[in-house]
Amino acid sequence: MTPSQVATTGFLLHPSSALHDTGPGHPEHPGRLRALADSVGREIAALGGRVVVDVPVEVDLSELRLVHTADHLAAIEAASQRARAEARLVALDPDTVVSAASLEAALGAVGAAWAAAGAVARGDRRNAFVATRPPGHHASSGRAMGFCLFNTVALTARWLQERGLAERVLVVDWDVHHGNGTQDVFWEDPSVHLLSLHQAPHWPGTGRPSEIGAGAGEGATHNVEVAAGADWTTYGPSFERALDEAFEASRPDFVLVSAGYDALAADPLGGLCLGPADFHRMTEMVLQRSSKGGESRLVAMLEGGYDPPGTGSAVAMTIRALAGVVPVDSTLPADEG
Repeated sequence: MTPSQVATTGFLLHPSSALHDTGPGHPEHPGRLRALADSVGREIAALGGRVVVDVPVEVDLSELRLVHTADHLAAIEAASQRARAEARLVALDPDTVVSAASLEAALGAVGAAWAAAGAVARGDRRNAFVATRPPGHHASSGRAMGFCLFNTVALTARWLQERGLAERVLVVDWDVHHGNGTQDVFWEDPSVHLLSLHQAPHWPGTGRPSEIGAGAGEGATHNVEVAAGADWTTYGPSFERALDEAFEASRPDFVLVSAGYDALAADPLGGLCLGPADFHRMTEMVLQRSSKGGESRLVAMLEGGYDPPGTGSAVAMTIRALAGVVPVDSTLPADEG
C-alpha cells in the first residue's frame, strides 16, 4: 500500500445494478445510474487519480442473515425466480418490484458496499462512494418496501462489526424520506446510531423526533424533521447541529451515509429545495467530524434521487468532497479546484 493509495477515494458500481428492471414509468429506473455514471466518469477523469474505481466482492444470499430473516430472503429469491420463469415483473407491493435480475442486482449492491467498507477499514482507501441499486434504507429485517429489497447500509454496519473492523457505527441518512428500515433494524442496539434528516410530513410517515430507540438502544436513534420547501438556509444549520449531537452521542469509529438525493429541488418525489453544491457542504461536514487518525473511515452509498441529471450532479459533488476537492459548477466537466 502506497501513500497515493491511501489518499484515494474509492468508487464502486456493480454491473448488475443496471439490470434491475422496475418497469415503465417507475421512478427508480436504470436511467438513474446512467446519469450518475456519466457525471462520475467526468469527475474521475478530471480529478487525476484522486478517485479510483474498485471491484465489488461476491456475496451469497445466506450471508444477508446478518440483518434479514430467512423468510425474507426466501421471499425475494422466490419472487426473482418467478419473474424469470414467467418473463414478467413481480410486484411485492405497489412501489416495490422484482425482475429476473433483481436478486443479482441487490446482492451486487451489498457486495459493492462490503468491498468499499473493507477497503476503507483496512486503510487501502481514504473513503468511498458506492452507487448501490436498488436502494435499501426502507427495507426492514423481514420486509421489502419503498423500492428497497435488502438494507445495504444496515448489512454493511453489521458486516463491519462481525469482522471486528468497527465497534460503534454512525449511520447518517440525508435522504428526503425517513430511513424507517434502518431504524427498525437497530431500534434496540446501542452500537449503531442512526441520524435521519427527512421531510415531514412525508412518506413513509415515520421518523418523529420522539422515536429515539428502545431498551439498550434508547437514545441511539435521532430523527430530525424538515418542513417542505426548506432550502440550505434552513436545512444547513439543522444538519450541522444534528451532526454535532450525533457524533457526540455515538463516538463512532466508522461512519456510513445513506446518501439520497431526492432532497434536490427538482426531484419529483421530494419537496425540499437543496442544490447539488449543498451535498458537497454536507459531505464535508460529515468528513470533518468523522476524521480519525487522519483517515475519514467513511463510506457513502446511494439511496434515493429521482431526477437523474440532478442526482448525477449531486453525486459528483459528493465525490469531489470525499476526494478533498473544492466544488465547481456541477453541470460542467471540471479540472481540480
